[in-house]
Amino acid sequence: MSGAPDLFLRRIVIVGGGSAGWMTAAALSSLLDPKQVRITLVESEAIGTIGVGEATIPDILNFNRLLGIPEAEFMRAAQATFKLGIEFVDWKKQGRSYFHPFGQHGVDMQGIDFHQYWLFSHAHGNPARIQDYSLCAQAASRNRFALPDPNPDSVMSHIRYAYHLDATRYAQFLRVYAGKRGVKRIGEKVDLVNLDGESGFIKSVRLENGTAVHGDMFFDCTGFRALLIEKALGVGFHDWSHWLPCDSAQAVATEHSGPLLPYTVAAAKSAGWQWRIPTQTRTGNGYIYASDLMSDKDATDNLLAGLDGPTITDPGQLRFRTGCRKTFWYKNCVAIGLSAGFLEPLESTSIFLIQEGISKFISLFPNADFPPVVTEEYNRQLGLKFEQVRDFIILHYKATERDDSAFWNYCRNMAIPDRLTHKIELFREAGRVFRYEDELFSTSSWVAVMLGQGITPKTCDPIVSTLPRRQVDSSLISMRRAVTRAAETLPTHAQFIQKYCPAAA
Repeated sequence: MSGAPDLFLRRIVIVGGGSAGWMTAAALSSLLDPKQVRITLVESEAIGTIGVGEATIPDILNFNRLLGIPEAEFMRAAQATFKLGIEFVDWKKQGRSYFHPFGQHGVDMQGIDFHQYWLFSHAHGNPARIQDYSLCAQAASRNRFALPDPNPDSVMSHIRYAYHLDATRYAQFLRVYAGKRGVKRIGEKVDLVNLDGESGFIKSVRLENGTAVHGDMFFDCTGFRALLIEKALGVGFHDWSHWLPCDSAQAVATEHSGPLLPYTVAAAKSAGWQWRIPTQTRTGNGYIYASDLMSDKDATDNLLAGLDGPTITDPGQLRFRTGCRKTFWYKNCVAIGLSAGFLEPLESTSIFLIQEGISKFISLFPNADFPPVVTEEYNRQLGLKFEQVRDFIILHYKATERDDSAFWNYCRNMAIPDRLTHKIELFREAGRVFRYEDELFSTSSWVAVMLGQGITPKTCDPIVSTLPRRQVDSSLISMRRAVTRAAETLPTHAQFIQKYCPAAA
């Protein structure tokens, strides 16, 4: 309409770099015409970025595809390796381990989940573990990898994967990508956030050199400082430390030792857990712990004692508070990354939650009048994602038989969210798993962790229990043999990396 105000967002300002800032800049610049929308990212080299984990989940493939990034090119730049899942060591009890694969277990039959058939067969003496029917788990146990077959009838189509990567190099890669698409980078520190006295919206950010950077929309990617969303706009925080009591991490990089594993290792310790994440050039290690139950020195000593290669960096410490913002999008500001919240990287969801914050904003891209229904829906969606991830992580701590320390006694006996209690009890009754509202974790994921942590259903699906045992066993034997044969034919992970995407030395 002639004379109507221009309500399109013309100036977008991202404050903070790192993975959160440059993923935001890259995604927006891939969709918006730089002649129509000016995107500016402000970051200071004096402020370090935080990388408590460098493992991802398969959803990152969708993000890179959105950007049109060739996989091998990205992997060389980020020195990335492949990841088929996570091995959990000593979580149920000391001396026991299980594997959480990204791909499914077996094949569902007659509309009934595969694990129901396994429960029936296992109850009648089948000694095979459920992970024996997962191609991802079997390939991982042999340190082998190949890309999935696009033919859905092939057993190789069941490969599902993510990456181990150097998060700093990934951010640098996206910085180049965004720069080619018109994103302007300003290497200065923000010292003041200017609010409109009437609306309370952010008008601009002032840099230490006195320059003001004006915008219509602002993204807070300033990490735990939460410079815009908390310090300027006063948005509060949901503290979930009573469910997830770890509040500190020590991290160190080591040289490779042994084969290049295509999976993450998460080993439970007396006051937390230790991770092992191999990239092409190094192995990332860290110990996440509760500082009121373990001193920083003891945590460092425990971390160093558990390494399997020489260190190439000094241990670095991080303090954090588990939880999320009460509001992720407030006024004309969206918090992305650590400024939005923190959930320990036990299931490698840190980059996923960044990705979700960006993709949900794109799907709800607003006009400059910021309709309340849009911001309300965004906050509902992001709040739900954080809660779903939170509950899945809590499950690992709550469902344990460990009683060897004050930490595990607390976790085993703590009250948990009602929604998680319901999921556990439903599974304990007859192995039922239901996903709600576009839930992140698949049925196979819940089954792997529930069974791995020792939650055993009383019975299986009554329909399956009526089937002839010989028929069920025959189907399972056939599946397991097909999975084993496929896994044994794959190249080693290191061989595949060397041929497909070797990083520069």
